[in-house]
Amino acid sequence: MSKTLTPPAKIIKRDGAVVKYDRDRISTAIFRAMVSAGKPDRDLAEALAERVEAALVTSYGPDATPSVEDIQDLVERTLVEAGETQVAPLYATYRQKKAEARAARNHSFAVTDHVPYRKIYDVLRWNIARGCDTVPRLNALIAAGRFPKLIEQCDRRFDQEIRDAVALILRRARKVRLVIVAGPSSSGKTTTTCKIRERLEKEGLSLKAINVDHYFFDLERHPRDQFGDYDYEAPQSLDLPLINEHLARLLDGETVRTPHYDFKTGKRTLDVHEMKLEKDEILLLDSLHGLYGDMTSRVPGENVFKLYIETLGQFLSEDGVSLRWADHRLMRRMIRDSLHRNSQPMDTLTHWHYVRRSELRNIIPFIGTVDFLLNSALPYELPILKARVFPHFPKAIRKFRNDPHRQDAYIRARRIVDLLGPLTEVPDDSAVPPDSLLREFIGGSRYPV
Repeated sequence: MSKTLTPPAKIIKRDGAVVKYDRDRISTAIFRAMVSAGKPDRDLAEALAERVEAALVTSYGPDATPSVEDIQDLVERTLVEAGETQVAPLYATYRQKKAEARAARNHSFAVTDHVPYRKIYDVLRWNIARGCDTVPRLNALIAAGRFPKLIEQCDRRFDQEIRDAVALILRRARKVRLVIVAGPSSSGKTTTTCKIRERLEKEGLSLKAINVDHYFFDLERHPRDQFGDYDYEAPQSLDLPLINEHLARLLDGETVRTPHYDFKTGKRTLDVHEMKLEKDEILLLDSLHGLYGDMTSRVPGENVFKLYIETLGQFLSEDGVSLRWADHRLMRRMIRDSLHRNSQPMDTLTHWHYVRRSELRNIIPFIGTVDFLLNSALPYELPILKARVFPHFPKAIRKFRNDPHRQDAYIRARRIVDLLGPLTEVPDDSAVPPDSLLREFIGGSRYPV
């Protein structure tokens, strides 16, 4: 390799940690693939590793800090270009098996009282290592000009969890016909579903999404709360028998005609959208209530992969009070509803008690039944969310302080003001990429929301 091509000093691991670059790890991985191909040649492995290194510098520049995934992509390309047609697919297989084993090891979890303690401990360690676990430390990070770097790290961590989930789906690809992405309100199901679709299609699997929102009953049949508000959150607002029937028929290869729901009129029309699942297609279902038994009771368990997404953030105030996951999601939804659903932030806040009641009864209890648990909390989003929605909370405190029917809104607003009041706001979101999960809520996403 030319002396002018200086290799990178550091690389980024899958968990976001920055470590020293070591070419020997590349040559060793190539050598293992050669052994599997029955042609062990350490010298050739070293030479191929040098070619990978040259391609790395050419592609990313000498001062870049590439990721492990970037390097592995270049290894596969280099092996093909070098004519190693036996070694290249074996390296790809080795890479896939490592990903599956890592996913199974890192994302196994136990749940006690609906709390995945090991998972949230891992989240806390990650946040501590990057200085974004408390209000004072995040403020210091912003003041030091390191906020754009934090955005990059958080998005990379989330995308790695997506890759790990896909690795587990691929392990069961022969049997899985239905992938369910479930979780409470504003946990990020839409973007997660889009990212899973992209990764699976990259692996050669075809996907088809079913829109459960079209299965809402006419609005007049929805339950109401004590204030007369219609409840879109309860599973009973959906035509569960029809969903179950259509899922079973689709997986049997039949053609169905799904309904269409008009949110403006609150009316449903039956037999509108023709749909058929081909033999080589996987059905994707993104729903609040995807884990609710009555929705999928006719689908054999071995044919279903269940993913649960939640804002499992571990973020503390200066005096050690933790930001509640539901309060985090509330801020997301207040912004999203005002942008996409013609709902004012104060309306979202006063309706939130209804959302939480349904979550606690119909969503969260199923967290222990899933195949994969994904954390969608991005520590960098809190200063951005604050800049957009925080002024509504002091107003809510004043408005609802003495209203006996709105004490949930008052208490929640008081809690958010106390915790996030000292946090530095970041109004500028230009560093947030269009494929970030946060864009689902603040606008500018490249995915349909």
